[in-house]
Amino acid sequence: MNQSTQRSFPAAAWLKLPLVIRSIITGFLVSSAGIAAWSVCLLLVPAPWSILPMTGGLCAFYQYFSGKWKVGASGRFRQNAFRSTSLTRATWKWGIAAALLFVVVVQASFVVTFRLIDFPHAAFTADYKAFDHMRPAVAWLMLIMSSVVAGICEEAGFRGFLQAPLEKKYGAATAIVITSIIFMAIHLSHTWARPIAPHIFFASVLLGILAWRTRSLLPGIIGHSILDVFDYSVWWTDLTGLFHQQTIFRTGMDLHFIVWTLILLLGLFGFSRVMIRLQRSGDAHPDAPGRWVMAV
Repeated sequence: MNQSTQRSFPAAAWLKLPLVIRSIITGFLVSSAGIAAWSVCLLLVPAPWSILPMTGGLCAFYQYFSGKWKVGASGRFRQNAFRSTSLTRATWKWGIAAALLFVVVVQASFVVTFRLIDFPHAAFTADYKAFDHMRPAVAWLMLIMSSVVAGICEEAGFRGFLQAPLEKKYGAATAIVITSIIFMAIHLSHTWARPIAPHIFFASVLLGILAWRTRSLLPGIIGHSILDVFDYSVWWTDLTGLFHQQTIFRTGMDLHFIVWTLILLLGLFGFSRVMIRLQRSGDAHPDAPGRWVMAV
């Protein structure tokens, strides 16, 4: 009897914590598990061969945290937290469109921002000097893999295990804001993140809305991965040539600034229209019956 009580004590203590705290801890640990696995692969296996074990690791990560791997009594919870639902063809179409528009909006916001303030070159490239010593082909393979790892693991952790339980209890708006604050705070450990903290928060909000409206992590994983490919190759390394435009306070209002501002506005308009389209789609709406059961 005492042994049974001792075994149940950690679970009982865990459940006494507020849902917000439990979700933040769980989301952080899920995200960190995949990122840590990639870090270990990079330490133990030289590039680009480290991609091979990490590919297996990502498959295991997906199988377990999506609930497809029936291990333990938490399978149903993992399935719900990962938003493992079947998407209709229409939801896939609009979800992918929104994911691509998300990439356009975030990249355009960077360009517009750094036409208004000086681009902090040193801060943006400080964390990724290792790419400078790789052959271009190897560097591209590594940055693509790093982007996919971040896309899968961070979406699972933040838009899945953190945001999804909070949506059920507090509603989508509160869940997305809380998740975005945590997502931004976690990224502030990177030197490049500090000058663009509002952009990180904003990007997380868009991804949170996308996950909520599609009731799936898959469109967000695709958008997040593509975004990071651009971030790695354009902003964080010299692979495609860094941003060299001067601010409009030196050059004056020019066509480059006007075009990118229009791209940003049109991207936001397009993203909002797609979200409205998804809202009107009954089988993509988060309140549609018969598709979502949140584990207690």
